[in-house]
Amino acid sequence: MVALLWPLFSPGQLALRDMLVLDQPALTPSALGWGDLPARNAPQDGLLGLIGMAIPASWAARALIVFGALAGAGGAIWLSRVVGGGLVGTLAAVTIVLWNPFVVERLLQGHWSLVIAGWLLPLIAAAGLSGRTWVMWLGMWAASLTPTGAILALLTGVIVSRARRGWTLAIGVLACLPWIIPGLTNPASGLSTSASISAFAPRAEAHVGTLGALLGLGGIWNADAVPASRETGGFALAGILLFAVLMLGVRRVPLPLLGLAALGIGGAVFVWLAPGAMGWVVETIPGTGLFRDAGKLVVLALPAYAALAASLRPSLAAVALALALLQIPDAPSALQQLAPTQLEVDEELVSLANGRDVLLVDTPTLTLRPDGLPILDPHAKALSLVESGVLVVDGVVVDPPSERWVQANQAWTERDLAKLADLEVGAIVDNDQFTETTAESRSVRTGLFLLIGWLLIPVALLTARWLRRHR
Repeated sequence: MVALLWPLFSPGQLALRDMLVLDQPALTPSALGWGDLPARNAPQDGLLGLIGMAIPASWAARALIVFGALAGAGGAIWLSRVVGGGLVGTLAAVTIVLWNPFVVERLLQGHWSLVIAGWLLPLIAAAGLSGRTWVMWLGMWAASLTPTGAILALLTGVIVSRARRGWTLAIGVLACLPWIIPGLTNPASGLSTSASISAFAPRAEAHVGTLGALLGLGGIWNADAVPASRETGGFALAGILLFAVLMLGVRRVPLPLLGLAALGIGGAVFVWLAPGAMGWVVETIPGTGLFRDAGKLVVLALPAYAALAASLRPSLAAVALALALLQIPDAPSALQQLAPTQLEVDEELVSLANGRDVLLVDTPTLTLRPDGLPILDPHAKALSLVESGVLVVDGVVVDPPSERWVQANQAWTERDLAKLADLEVGAIVDNDQFTETTAESRSVRTGLFLLIGWLLIPVALLTARWLRRHR
């Protein structure tokens, strides 16, 4: 764990590709899921905005990542006990959970909260198989920091739990409310284009193809987020060998874990082989765009892989441990990109905006760190922006711009401040020119209510458990 995460403990703020965590992020409607785009960052950004009022949120995010890694190690140890694994098998299980291509590639893409959710899945599975439902429910809640994590944890809990599946489903759905409710108010915002399926399709890695990459828990769509050892070095071959070794312990692993793994890898393979079918789904059913990046489904196999490693006899478990390390040997050096950086935010602009929605004219969504790596514009988290959301991959528009952004830009072109005010745009920044309208800041009351309700879920669970034990 230390070898992977040590770069996090440098001064600065977290910024790498999709990851941007300021010390004091703004608690905006967008952060709470009520922006111009699908609520893919709720309740994560709302929680960080709340934490940032008291302590630096970037350090809180680092603490959450470390917590996730510790929970992943604990879950692997627990699963090893479930299958009767020995010391070497337990070490192999812990290694596979913490040190795998999914974790490294997703951290390099900036999907830190998704990685936390992935690390929590073995703990959720072990608790469910052991009948410790309250631990399972708490793990499901922690994984719901991100919408994808909430769905993956819910699937894991329902599939592995031996009792109280109805309660498990109910608690899982409650944990999803911070993004489900905003999505229901604007269903169109949850739709994607069929082009996004190709853009985010699982990728082949050197010498193993797409299927081999997925079996090794890799295959992320962005080649820039793949360490050189797997992208060109051929070390992904060790992942194929690891999969073959793990299959030798299949008879000792609980069937629900194998079913979960089949669902995850099978789902990713299906989207890879049948992009047209998935394209129809994301264009038709709101919310399914969460899984246009189908490669992340492979993390559902992580509990099974850990249990399989633990179930092996010591000599084979040692081989599995070595192969797990070998399939991504440059992980520590690759993850140096996680090192925090100093970010520049126009504090005068933040003060002038005073919580109002701001339209940044002709300002790209992405910028570059001093080392040339892409990051989100820090103002995206420091201000309440009118969000474009447009995404172009290889010249193809994968996500069109949001309707309000299009209307706001048109109104500004016509210098129609009344129209901008009707769109609840309070300020416009164009070539350092700051223009105000009569619009006030939008209310965050509903989003805060949902966030507080989400935060009270573990309190309610622990209170109910205490009352049950002392009645």
